[in-house]
Amino acid sequence: MKILLFGKDGQVGWELQRSLAPLGEVIAPSRNDQGLCGNLADLGGLAKTICKVSPDVIVNAAAYTAVDKAESEPELARVINAMAPGVLAQEAKRSGALLVHYSTDYVFNGGGTVPWLETDPAFPLNIYGTTKLEGERAICTTNCQHLIFRTSWVYAARGNNFVKAILRLAQEQESLAVVSDQVGAPTGADLLADITAHTIGSVLQRPEMAGLYHLAASGYTSFHEYASFILDFAQRANLPLRVASDAIRKISTSAFPTVAKRPCNSRLGTKKLQSTFGLHLPDWRAGVTRVLTEILDTDYDKS
Repeated sequence: MKILLFGKDGQVGWELQRSLAPLGEVIAPSRNDQGLCGNLADLGGLAKTICKVSPDVIVNAAAYTAVDKAESEPELARVINAMAPGVLAQEAKRSGALLVHYSTDYVFNGGGTVPWLETDPAFPLNIYGTTKLEGERAICTTNCQHLIFRTSWVYAARGNNFVKAILRLAQEQESLAVVSDQVGAPTGADLLADITAHTIGSVLQRPEMAGLYHLAASGYTSFHEYASFILDFAQRANLPLRVASDAIRKISTSAFPTVAKRPCNSRLGTKKLQSTFGLHLPDWRAGVTRVLTEILDTDYDKS
């Protein structure tokens, strides 16, 4: 089996190279490859690459994820997040390949307090969420065989993310304030990659299992509680910090304005995924603990 992976250098893409390897040959072009196109802004190049590789599975882990910058670059965000997935879906339909694509909690407006279900109406608050929703719909319109995973608050030991930002800021600054009214489930890139590999195998055996699913770690937390958890772990690991875990100030979303609006409720209901594929999704703390251990053992000299 041949698997064509886009976005190999991102947090999820890096883990997918590991998790997909046992399933077959993984072909993962970079943005600047001469022979194959890994640049989602090059729509013609994407189509040619799929024709050349003739994969059994296409996995798209690439996206335009600069949420605030997207407000001033809506055209580029739309090409990468909406038009490119549409091209991938068209080529998947033509060739009979399975398409795997990742979407976001940002397709919802963040209202209420209960987890969002796959059947709930989507009303994005910003350009990023709007273009990601357009990408979902472009895939579904082609009627290709697909798996779309909506996820939230992705982190990894590799790349830029909330975990690494909090560790850096707590070492650089005298004080730290984090929003306390945005809630969601921190979800590890490794968990996303492992679930992806598992579900691909299942769908290839039982095509009726394909579709749209919410995929996130169990439980939920606020960004403030999340930051406190990170720094508490770092303190116990003897990382020198200028801000203690119990000294992070709580602020509201309204007191921390950003260019793009963020949803306050990013909880995703995952019962459909768990029941369909017989999966157990671990609590978010387990994954964050593991990645903190990896980050601190790798990046910091505690001697």
